[in-house]
Amino acid sequence: MLDQPLFTDDTIVFGLLMLTLGFIFYTESRTSGFWHKFYKIVPGLFMAYMLPAVLTTTGLIAPEWETVNEAGEVTKHSTNLYYVASRYLLPAALVLMTLSIDLKAVFNLGWKALIMFFTGTIGIIIGGPIAILLISAFSPETVGGVGPDAVWRGLSTLAGSWIGGGANQTAMLEIYGYNQSEYGKMVFVDIVVANIWMALLLIGIGKRNIINKWLKADTSSIEDLKEKVSTFAAKVKRNPSLTDLMLIAAIAFGTVSIAHLGANLLAPLFDNVVANVQSETMRNSLTFLSSKFFWMISIATMIAIALSFTKAKNYEGAGASKFGSVFIYILVASIGMKIDIMSIFDNPGLIAIGLVWMLIHALLLIGVAKLIKAPYFFLAVGSQANVGGAASAPIVASAFHPSLATVGVLLAVLGYAIGTIGAIICTSLLQIASAG
Repeated sequence: MLDQPLFTDDTIVFGLLMLTLGFIFYTESRTSGFWHKFYKIVPGLFMAYMLPAVLTTTGLIAPEWETVNEAGEVTKHSTNLYYVASRYLLPAALVLMTLSIDLKAVFNLGWKALIMFFTGTIGIIIGGPIAILLISAFSPETVGGVGPDAVWRGLSTLAGSWIGGGANQTAMLEIYGYNQSEYGKMVFVDIVVANIWMALLLIGIGKRNIINKWLKADTSSIEDLKEKVSTFAAKVKRNPSLTDLMLIAAIAFGTVSIAHLGANLLAPLFDNVVANVQSETMRNSLTFLSSKFFWMISIATMIAIALSFTKAKNYEGAGASKFGSVFIYILVASIGMKIDIMSIFDNPGLIAIGLVWMLIHALLLIGVAKLIKAPYFFLAVGSQANVGGAASAPIVASAFHPSLATVGVLLAVLGYAIGTIGAIICTSLLQIASAG
């Protein structure tokens, strides 16, 4: 990737991302020829993720870059597109996709969803230590280090991120005192490995019928939920008026503003509460309550669920979930642009640990899904609720059907709650594995 990309203006970069999405949707709509065959193999959502990564890899755009002035001073720059997409468009999408949700049908999805979520958590907890043991047999220096530079301390931040989210990741950095000058390497591994796995999950969505057949999965509860939402949408479907569109925007972004207001009030409040908790273990496990992102997503989802019991749900007939899907695709593109494909080769040792770690997570999920005959939906969303959190779990869930986005959010919130405790258990095992 170039030190400075060709295009640095967010306005231009956003336009490029939108042109990319337009190209994908146009080619995906072809009913014959090359593109018709291509999208039978590769899902459009995966392309929405990968094409921006290609733009970053070729140096046209970049998530962050540095410039040096005549005095030799280095200035760091970054795009705000992901921040805007994740803080404004994501909660708006969740609101619009949840308006028509049948909450009873969501709960009827049953225990398999929770089993797959916790399987994903266990896969992360045991995957790291096993990865260290395997990699150390070939490259002991990769898993070495002493004191604050010990690799296991850095890997603890991955455990926090892959079970919970950013708040849990930061908590692990503070708890185990990893050398912050080296922390960027772990963030890099987090981004690369987690996004490779997400890409594979998106590819799998296009093959879900084949996968479900191999798993011998019962998808009836998922299909029932999709059918209820689709039937309701067809019942209230209408040609949207300008008033409809403005009210949809008002509901979406009005809720986003309330969610941000609540988050700005609650995060500092709980930060003080958590700081006064006597038990260090309990204090660290509650760190996620200090996260504005956690409260923003939670409040937006709760308001959306409440609105689903009102006449606001009828705006599904005017295309509410379609607008939500537009926002989700923009978020996917902004996530994709964070990846420089060639950078995978920059830290091969640490990347190898991350890939082995994620492979163990994946194999455990596949094994349990096969054992309990869980649908691929539960496997994919259960995994992303751990590894990706609230930013990407709804993306994967909504790729199956917009009405399923809420399932991803609810499981991701559960991930925040158990993230730090799970990561502490994992880190204890990482330390033991490193010592061995």
